[in-house]
Amino acid sequence: METKRNIAKAIRFLLGKYPVIAVTGPRQSGKTTLLRTMFSEYRYISLENPDAQKFAENDPNGFFALYDNKVIFDEVQRVPSLFSYIQTIVDESKIMGQFILSGSQNFHLMENISQSLAGRVALFKLFPFDFNELAAEGLLNSDYLQNMLRGFYPAIYDRDIPSKLFYSNYIQTYVQRDVTELVAVKDMRLFQNFIGLCATRAGQLLNLNALANECGISQPTAKSWLSALESSYIVFQLSPYYKNFSKRIVKTPKLYFYDTGLLLHLLKINNAEQLLTHPIKGNLFENLMISELVKQMYHANNAQDIYFWRDSAGHEVDLLIDMGSNIKIVEMKAGITIMPEMFKTLEWFETNSALQNLDKTLVYGGNQAQNRTAGKVMPWNKIGELLET
Repeated sequence: METKRNIAKAIRFLLGKYPVIAVTGPRQSGKTTLLRTMFSEYRYISLENPDAQKFAENDPNGFFALYDNKVIFDEVQRVPSLFSYIQTIVDESKIMGQFILSGSQNFHLMENISQSLAGRVALFKLFPFDFNELAAEGLLNSDYLQNMLRGFYPAIYDRDIPSKLFYSNYIQTYVQRDVTELVAVKDMRLFQNFIGLCATRAGQLLNLNALANECGISQPTAKSWLSALESSYIVFQLSPYYKNFSKRIVKTPKLYFYDTGLLLHLLKINNAEQLLTHPIKGNLFENLMISELVKQMYHANNAQDIYFWRDSAGHEVDLLIDMGSNIKIVEMKAGITIMPEMFKTLEWFETNSALQNLDKTLVYGGNQAQNRTAGKVMPWNKIGELLET
């Protein structure tokens, strides 16, 4: 079973407008399957193959004499020297869609693109399945808890791999390998502990010093490891919104995981009963919603400015989307019963922020949309509608 990927539409739109298309994203998110399915007329070369890697490194002119047009280079960051050659070739040929690049290490890929291919490449990010992709195949569970637990990586659905087995293997096979290629990890046990501690802080303010102290590592080491996890598309940070506000505004980012299946595996949460009674259930629901919004943004190639807002007194808006002409403020509640007090933060912010044209939405764990005086009520599975103008 091959689920159609929503990003395909955006890629096809820009294929004829750029000489190079680049698709990055976490390992096992479906990049190779997507590109080989979309571009069956292109030749495919994986630069993780030792023979192909040696050929490209030792004889680049011979390599490009053979692979000169309509080629997919997978894990292209493995041979950084290729980027300069690609720049020269596409500048001379003026052919649109001449090369398609993919890679799973954002840092190395982006570093090479910015140095050699700026202005010549349309860059896309493919993440594990989003809600819309699963719903289109009848695979989205009506209970958000089950989706959180199962996770969203394609292999879980395409090959019916039990989530626990998939994530255990994923951490050992990909996460540890990719991170150790980016930074020197002398003690893998400490690093595993670090990832687990990051999981306990999902959906919360990131205190790097506290994280380092609890893990028993230095602050620079914690910063380096976290950066490697970001470059491998395991975690990301959401910045605070503090335009036009006083110094009382919190300026620390919040930490999220791209995939809740991996997050819950790290937290050793194996079933809905554990999840329902977990002390950070609200933060985990928030992580599900924020990560889903990020996935849908990138899959539609529709990046928006998203933030959270919090002041030193503890008032917080879970999500703020700056649309330019208006600002959407969003509260997220894991419960399935709508209570009037769920709107309190949104109403407080509207009264005290002095921002104009606010659009208030409550996203909750139930399945019914409503319009209330205090704001819109949005079911969890419709979170992508927040991106609509």
